[in-house]
Amino acid sequence: RWLFNQAICTLYAFCGVLFGLCSLTSLTVLSTVCCLKVCYPAYGNKFSPCHAGVLLLCIWAYALMFATAPLAEWGSYGPEPYGTACCITWKASSREATLYILALFIFCYLLPCLLILVSYSLILWTVRVSRRAVRQH
Repeated sequence: RWLFNQAICTLYAFCGVLFGLCSLTSLTVLSTVCCLKVCYPAYGNKFSPCHAGVLLLCIWAYALMFATAPLAEWGSYGPEPYGTACCITWKASSREATLYILALFIFCYLLPCLLILVSYSLILWTVRVSRRAVRQH
């Protein structure tokens, strides 16, 4: 069972969601930047440390937006079904909670996974085309 009070449960869940979203969003941005550098070097080679800083700020802002939503009563944090840890309350008790879970699924799971898949597919396609061009040359 969860050994601490509700405030610690909320903090624990908030940190888990925030850092999890930062991780997946960072991987998404990294795959997109790699795709730009490999597939579109005219744009990718203009990437600077300033761009990296802006992207890091955007990653944290994006994750914070979704992690703080349950604190603003859009969704909620609570104990997991087994009661040993805390996370997002997946059993939606209201329409707003259902919309939060749906938004989280689309914008924090489905969209990042699709962007990663497209980015690496484009990289593989570019490498394959380059290999053919080198063989023919």
